[in-house]
This record gives sequence, C-alpha cells and structure tokens, in this order.
Amino acid sequence: MDAPTGEAEGTRSGPRRRSVRLALIPLLLAMLPSSLGTTIVATSMPTIAGELGGVTYLSWAVTSYTLAAAASIPIWGKLGDMYGRKRWLVVAMAVFLAGSLLCGLTQDMGELIGARTVQGLGGGGLAVGVMSVIGELIPPRERGRYQGMITSVMVFSMIVGPLIGGGITDFVGWRWAFLVNLPVGALALILIARLVRVPDRPKKAHIDYVGALLLVVCIVSFVLVVTWGGVRYAWGSGTIVALAVLSAAALAGFVHAQSRAAEPVLPPHLFRSRNFSLMAVLSFTNGFVMFGAVLYLPLYQQAVHGVSATGSGLLLMPMLGALVLASQLSGRIVAGTGRYKALQAGGAAAMFAGTLLLSGLDTGTSRPAAALFMALLGAGMGFLGQNVMTVAQNSVGAQEVGVASAAMTLFRTLGQSVGVAVMGTFFNHRVREVMSERTHGSTVLSDTRLDAEGMGRMAAGVRSVYRGAVAQGVQGAFLLASVAAGLSLAAALLVREVPLRAARRQHKQDKQQP
Repeated sequence: MDAPTGEAEGTRSGPRRRSVRLALIPLLLAMLPSSLGTTIVATSMPTIAGELGGVTYLSWAVTSYTLAAAASIPIWGKLGDMYGRKRWLVVAMAVFLAGSLLCGLTQDMGELIGARTVQGLGGGGLAVGVMSVIGELIPPRERGRYQGMITSVMVFSMIVGPLIGGGITDFVGWRWAFLVNLPVGALALILIARLVRVPDRPKKAHIDYVGALLLVVCIVSFVLVVTWGGVRYAWGSGTIVALAVLSAAALAGFVHAQSRAAEPVLPPHLFRSRNFSLMAVLSFTNGFVMFGAVLYLPLYQQAVHGVSATGSGLLLMPMLGALVLASQLSGRIVAGTGRYKALQAGGAAAMFAGTLLLSGLDTGTSRPAAALFMALLGAGMGFLGQNVMTVAQNSVGAQEVGVASAAMTLFRTLGQSVGVAVMGTFFNHRVREVMSERTHGSTVLSDTRLDAEGMGRMAAGVRSVYRGAVAQGVQGAFLLASVAAGLSLAAALLVREVPLRAARRQHKQDKQQP
C-alpha cells in the first residue's frame, strides 16, 4: 500500500494541509540542485568546452549526466518503494553533491565527463525521489493545487540557472557553476530531515538486478549509437552496428526479464493503460525538445550574435517566462476542472510550431523574432508538460505511484539524453561540413573558446564563416526537434480524458489494497 490509510483524506484538514505544505518546502528545494545540474551549465558550456577540449565534446559533458540519470532512475524508484522513499532521497542528494564537488575540481574534459556521471547518478535519484514523495503526500486531484508550486520551482531553476551560470562564468569562473549546488543541497538535506514525514514501510522483496542491468546496457548502447554514429564512426561501421545489435538484444532481454520477475524494475502491465503509455511518449519528447533548446539556444546567441554568457541566459527569458505562465495557468485549470487533454494537445501544437520556426534561425534573424519563436515554444512546453506526471500516476494503482513516477522520470531523462546526443550529432556534423566547404579553419572547433571573447579573437573571415556554420547547425538541431514535437502532438491527440482521483476516492482505494 503506497500511502498510509487516511493520509490522502487527511489533506482536507487544515493541520494536515499545513503539514503537507511545510513538507513541500524542502522537497521543492531539493529539486533545485537536480534542475540546476543541467540548466546552470548551459550558458557555461561554450567556455568550458573551449577551455577543456572543444565544442566536439560539448554534448558529452551533458549526455554523461543525463545518461547516468536515465540508467539509474528505475533502480532509485524501486529502492524507494522497497525501503522508504525519504531514506533514498537523502542518499541521492549526497551522491549528487559529491558529483558536483568533483565537477568543480576537474582539470580536463575526461575528468569532467566522469564527474558529471556521478552527478547524474544522484540527479536521477533526486528527480524520482521528490516526485514519488509528493505523489505519496498528495492525491492526484488535489495535486493540482500544488502543481503550480512544483512547476514554478522547476522553471525557476531553468530561469535562474542560465542567468547564474552566465554570471558565474563571466565574473567568477565556470567551476562555481557546479560548486553553487553544495549550499543549496546541504540546506535541502537539513530541511528534509526535519520537515518531511513519510513512513518507511520496508517490503520483503528483491531488486530485479538482471532487468536493471539489461536496461542500463540497452540505454547506454543506444545513446552511444546516436552520439557516435556519423561523427566518430560511420553509420555502417562495425562499432555502430555492434552497439545497435547490443541495444536491441538488451531491450528484448529486458522485456522478457520483466515478464518473469517477481519485482520488475518496470512492470509491463503498466503499459496496458493507454494513457500511461501515451504519457511515456510525451515525457520522452518533451525532454528531447526542452533540453536541446536550453543547450543550443545559448550557443546560438553566443556564437552567432556575439553576446556574453550572461546575455545568452537573459535571452532565454521569453521561452522560460512563457513556460512559467503556461504552467501556472494549466495548473489552475486542471485543479478547477480536472480536465487536461485539451491543454496537452494545444501545448503540443504550440511546441511543434515553435520548433519549426526555430529551425529557420540564421545569422540574419532578429532578436525580437527569435524571442517570439522561443516564447511560443515555451508556452507549448508549459501547457504540455504540466500534467504528464499527474496523469501517469492517476493511471496506475495507489501502490504503484513510485514506479509510475520513476517510469515517467526515466522517459523524460532518456528523452533528454537522446535529444542532446542526436541534436549534438546533427549540429557537429553540419558545422564541420560547412567549415570544410568554405575554409580549412575547422580546427576552431577544438582550440577556440566559443564565447564572445573567443569569437572576438577569430579572424574576421573565419568568424563570419563560423557564425554561418553554427546557425546552420542549430537549424538542423531544431528541425530534428520538430519531428519529436510532431510525435508529441500525435500522442496528445490520442489521450483519453479520465477523471483525476480526488482525496476521498483515493482513500477508498487505499483501504481496498491488500
């Protein structure tokens, strides 16, 4: 039984509601380091890449984080269900902070990728841990009252992250973009220990290690295929073919293992729910588009328009501000009506239009036009992504809220990993292609800082060619993102509107669980 008897019902009372709100404070604070772990470094990456190894490795510094998070999420979710969610949330925070410290101490790109992997392991646990605890404290229908706060904190980190990252990079040094997580995470740990009251209910069960291992192999192999294919190795090379076969074989083995395991990492029966399966698609595609936008729009602003790291963070404000407003409005509508399909479909349509418009960015695109395109994309992501987790949790039994949260977090993180890898592949390939066609100066990719200062040191002719190459690379990345957004629209239109559970109904279901 996922929630203690009467707990959901108790959220109706004043004292219980105040207790829940107090518990949300450290939980929302704990979301900040995980979100900042990706967004705060977005505007720092051009500087980091130039100092530690070049833009060729830019996507790897991000992919290593998201890949580790995606691979570890199912295990974190299962550990929380089995041995207590609060306990493993604390462990995840400790791992994340250790990785942040290592990131701030790295001396080369290899070390940074390794440290980001450790940070990603903790980030995966934070993402699923926070959402699982919130899912236990608040039933789906009443969750709409708090959804605005949850999303606001996530988007706040998206807004503040690029600004802080840019400011830190310009005035203090990029290492502090990682080290700033330490005080935030430490405060969250203290408050979680004091304010969060989620009972531990250990279950006599075993983790499906075989299934977890097969899932990790499948994810890692697949991301390596889309990262290396056409860049480091030819698509038909033995390495890429072998990795693709390994990924497919691991996926088949995982599906078979899940059908036989007593405690599967990702129970197959969850996907018999139409809405749950569609929410998995929406989580994947939303992560794909959002992460690519946060990474490549600052790169476009810095390389093409010559703005500073801080300036590129400010120029993301139209997208992130629209995302906040759309999320807040969406949360209020769902809380008041319990309806969500029209919001998700409209959001997917706006996201599709926004990515198509951004795929036309070039060196002559004005900043107001780019801001308008970004605002449309942000509004789409806000309306679409606001209720994905709620609908997914509403589609499963109360005792499976944890694994449902882990599944949605997994697909979103996997979408981020694949999105960054594939968009990075398209970007790097196009930039190299344009540079090789127009000049022999393609070494700019590996030995020049790609911020405004580095661009200013380029010869005028090379700078002009490189600006055009980056613009074309960004065009290809967003054209690919529009394909993912189109898939989101198709999935959103297929969603079946099922009433969200209210507190009293949730309470009755809890009592009926064995």
